[in-house]
Amino acid sequence: MRGVRNFLLMILVLGGAGVGGYLYWDHAYRWAPHVITKDQDEIAKVLDASGWVAPPSPGPSAPKLYMVAYRGCEDCARFEQSELPALRKAGVDARVIMIARPDLNGLPKSTPGERSTVAELWVNRNWKLYEKWAAAPADDWPAQGIPPADGDVARSAVVEAGRDAIDKLKPLLGDNGIKLAYPIVIWWTKDGKMEGCACENEHTYRFVRKDLDAN
Repeated sequence: MRGVRNFLLMILVLGGAGVGGYLYWDHAYRWAPHVITKDQDEIAKVLDASGWVAPPSPGPSAPKLYMVAYRGCEDCARFEQSELPALRKAGVDARVIMIARPDLNGLPKSTPGERSTVAELWVNRNWKLYEKWAAAPADDWPAQGIPPADGDVARSAVVEAGRDAIDKLKPLLGDNGIKLAYPIVIWWTKDGKMEGCACENEHTYRFVRKDLDAN
């Protein structure tokens, strides 16, 4: 009987440890951001050279955060609406990089108005235009008054520059354990660490807020 009791006790202990390990993985480790330790300079160069838009910076010493997104991305809109106001209030220089995704298997993944607006944002970094675009329904944006990108060699090249930036970032982020999913969020903590995540799940948000003292 003692042997049976010891065996059952061992099963309970191992089972409890397994459950505890799973809960820790599911509530913490699974959603934690990745510290970027490889190719930091190259990643920063790609981000800084992109056509990001932002409200006036809180200052040169403010920690930077980049959110890479595309119009119509519900996860991107949720992160922006939920997190960026608090981050900016905490003194973070939160920047938005919009891209127009390339066609996939012959099917368009962006609209003409989207491509035109992305090109305009990259060329002129017009934050007011971005706010107006973000507030409009994703499928009802006429891009009125914005020069068309399609048929314009220079502006089409700007749209491609955004896609090229993603092509450059994908392997660099992959080497740091970050998959390509939207929104891509990269930031620097106040002690200088570079971190990032594919923040498509709300469980990731608390880590960003904690890193940047925006709780």
